[in-house]
Amino acid sequence: MSMQDTLADMFTRIRNAQMAKKSTVEIPSSRTKLAVAQVLKDEGYIADFSADSELKPTLTIELKYFEGQPVIDKIARVSKPGLRVYRAANEIPKVKGGLGIMIVSTNQGIMTDRAARQANVGGELIGEVS
Repeated sequence: MSMQDTLADMFTRIRNAQMAKKSTVEIPSSRTKLAVAQVLKDEGYIADFSADSELKPTLTIELKYFEGQPVIDKIARVSKPGLRVYRAANEIPKVKGGLGIMIVSTNQGIMTDRAARQANVGGELIGEVS
């Protein structure tokens, strides 16, 4: 059986690994997942990530904890295969009043809501992280 929403699977694996207090989580790799992991690392939500290109490419994400609690409080998919959510640059919502991030897929690549507003580009709302 093929997987329909690989990004939702990535977010679920991160959530489950944090609930189990794991230090790393392994996910099947893709270019989109690498770009999302790069955004999470740049924003300080994960410690690091690495990708190996064996027979089945794997993305390994090092999770980040602060005083025993996971840094990521909430990670959720916004746009789903059955209902895609697109917004213009001035309509991209702020997560928790700017304390969280919205991951946006634009024609200039995957970026945060702040970067998309600054570049004045809209796109598909992939997920929210806080």
